Amino acid sequence: MKFNTKTIHGGQHHDPAYGAVMPPIYQTSTYAQTTPGGHKGFEYSRTHNPTRKALEDNLASIESGAYGLAFGSGLAAIDAVMKLLKPGDEVVSTNDLYGGSYRLFKQIFEPFGIKFHFVGMQDVQAIEEKLNAHTRMIWVETPTNPMMNIVDLEAVSKVAKKHDVLLAVDNTFATPYLQRPLEMGADIVMHSATKYLGGHSDVVMGALVVNDKALAERLYFIQNASGGICGPMDSFLVLRGIKTLHVRMQRHCENARAIAEFLVNHPKIEKVYWPGLKDHRNHDIAQKQMKDFGGMLSFVTKGNNYEEAIRIVERLKVFTLAESLGGVESLAGHPASMTHASIPIAEREKSGVVDALIRLSVGIEDIDDLLADLKQAIG
Repeated sequence: MKFNTKTIHGGQHHDPAYGAVMPPIYQTSTYAQTTPGGHKGFEYSRTHNPTRKALEDNLASIESGAYGLAFGSGLAAIDAVMKLLKPGDEVVSTNDLYGGSYRLFKQIFEPFGIKFHFVGMQDVQAIEEKLNAHTRMIWVETPTNPMMNIVDLEAVSKVAKKHDVLLAVDNTFATPYLQRPLEMGADIVMHSATKYLGGHSDVVMGALVVNDKALAERLYFIQNASGGICGPMDSFLVLRGIKTLHVRMQRHCENARAIAEFLVNHPKIEKVYWPGLKDHRNHDIAQKQMKDFGGMLSFVTKGNNYEEAIRIVERLKVFTLAESLGGVESLAGHPASMTHASIPIAEREKSGVVDALIRLSVGIEDIDDLLADLKQAIG
């Protein structure tokens, strides 16, 4: 079954009760048993729910995985992954990553004795230099948030296997339509399903997909024991969103390309970060491991002027000034004061997240309207 078909049919079965084409919303907390322990595969909805199970099966299918898990948020999914570790373990992480991930690593898990090293992963050698006898995991974002750096997943996978450490990949920006990390050797794929998978800015959810049965069983245990699950209505909404993922991503990529080219040629723009540009540092890697280059891009105005960046985002009319990304509508954000405000300024600027950086989540509106909005806002 090819990808575009998997988004609609992958892991899905018509409802056995009445043949419903879409999985029903099983809005129940518990299930009747004929005898103690005698049930139809579902006993309590923190542990299992038929609507969530339908989504988890679909997530596994589109990521070329065997096991899917859905959580109450992307951070809940990352939290579950970090609970695979114990005090004294170390993680090598992408340095320019989502601010919420950084906050979770540094303020929640580091006090429990887990050490994190943040490195620029465009050069795989930088990862290997941080590995030691205590390293248990490599955490990768690609493209990174918000600098759109590209990490060579096949190369990092070889390093992970050489040192017998887990490779976890945040695939939120790319989605499984553009890249499937498990096919390139990753052990765990994470999504903030709030973003492109849901696709309509109406749900908050996280997801994990793995191939290894023993790893899946550990994560299912953590999911159930810690309880960071999503509800059946949210599961239904994300499953519905995934059915149009492939057609939405085509337009996201098409519109982002036009906007990147417009910004590159604008006299007031200093730098544009989008992996589809030929002068992007790892453009060749993006070409190798991605089907297209995504709907996310960032840029800095000439002079690296903070006030000018704020003026631009406040003047936008079609783009909405808001956190999050990946919805059908276009969004603009100022990472330094919004999504990445929890990262200390020295750390932010070291990875390129300067105060004048603007991040765009390019939606699926008519490209002429989006370009006109940017023209009037930039001036």
